[in-house]
Amino acid sequence: MRDSSESFGFFRAEPAAEDTPHQQHAQLTGCPWHDVNEMLQSVGLRPTRQRMALGWLLFGKGARHLTAEMLYEEATQAKVPVSLATVYNTLNQLTDAGLLRQVSVDGTKTYFDTNVTQHHHFYLENNHELVDIPVTHVSMQNLPAVPAGYEISRVDMVVRLRKIS
Repeated sequence: MRDSSESFGFFRAEPAAEDTPHQQHAQLTGCPWHDVNEMLQSVGLRPTRQRMALGWLLFGKGARHLTAEMLYEEATQAKVPVSLATVYNTLNQLTDAGLLRQVSVDGTKTYFDTNVTQHHHFYLENNHELVDIPVTHVSMQNLPAVPAGYEISRVDMVVRLRKIS
């Protein structure tokens, strides 16, 4: 599956200076298998065969947005012996470790984004696809006051697009 940001001419967000080292490391630089092994170890996850295979499918093709079902289908086609439960568990472990970013659409569909830098998304309703919007292309003003004892950890914006008939 190709990244839809290429087909729409949008630019991927570059790693921000404030991103943590493992967030910046989520971009593969050489051999995907070696890079996935290093990524897993850098966040304290053991590089099991299943994590390695799923990590290779996730990170070996550039920035992507996948649901657990999409990754399970890719794994099945690649003859990777994993259950859907293992795919969900692995995606949640990678998200908790900061190697993936979870993006919810409609509260019913969850995508996992390999680009963990600050950015927002277009959701193409007709294709059920997410497309990155660089944070520099969005202006956030007048955010509500944060209750005492809290801080904003992240602002996620999903702009829904529908093809005109």
